[in-house]
Amino acid sequence: MSDVSNVSTVTLIRGVDLVAAPWKNGGGVTREVAAVPEQAGLDSFVWRVSIADVAQAGPFSRFAGIDRTLVLLSGAGMMLDEIAQPDHAAADDATSVAHTHALTRPLDVARFAGETAIDARLVDGATRDFNLMVRRGAARGELDVWHGPAHHELSADVALLYCAQGAVSINLGDAPPHALAEGDTLRVNAPDALHCAIGGTGALLAIRLHYER
Repeated sequence: MSDVSNVSTVTLIRGVDLVAAPWKNGGGVTREVAAVPEQAGLDSFVWRVSIADVAQAGPFSRFAGIDRTLVLLSGAGMMLDEIAQPDHAAADDATSVAHTHALTRPLDVARFAGETAIDARLVDGATRDFNLMVRRGAARGELDVWHGPAHHELSADVALLYCAQGAVSINLGDAPPHALAEGDTLRVNAPDALHCAIGGTGALLAIRLHYER
């Protein structure tokens, strides 16, 4: 079992401390959880994790060269239409939709390229979503949903454990537990085969980020 003392840093990020900011396209509100480099702009991050509130249907901001993963946290959900040939077809033309990502239950996951033209249709009112964005060629990201109680092993350059539902406790190696409320995130730098024990019956989003070398 790895001891947490071998980890460079462990940081608890409280959801209540996150600051709201407008989307890149001005169509909604986002709260940044963490990014590298710190305080990087939307055109210069290597990776970014954020929470978005979507109040109305419309196009997503586009991020060339970014791989995106989106998870529905709350609300009735939304349908994400990938629009084919967006320069020549209307977004509301059904024949122009190449693929639809259906997020209709909490913790449903969609993965798509950031340069893809995406139109969001809300199922029944506003939603809250978790967003992982990773710059292609600079890093790669993995996201899994973990339910407690459970045991896992963490290996990454950076790991983020986001409490998506309920409340959980997390034991890293032999260290005392960290208590996470819904919306909190535990950031672990450079875990190497680190044992992770999850207590409680909540759900975590486990993000593992690996830098390209």
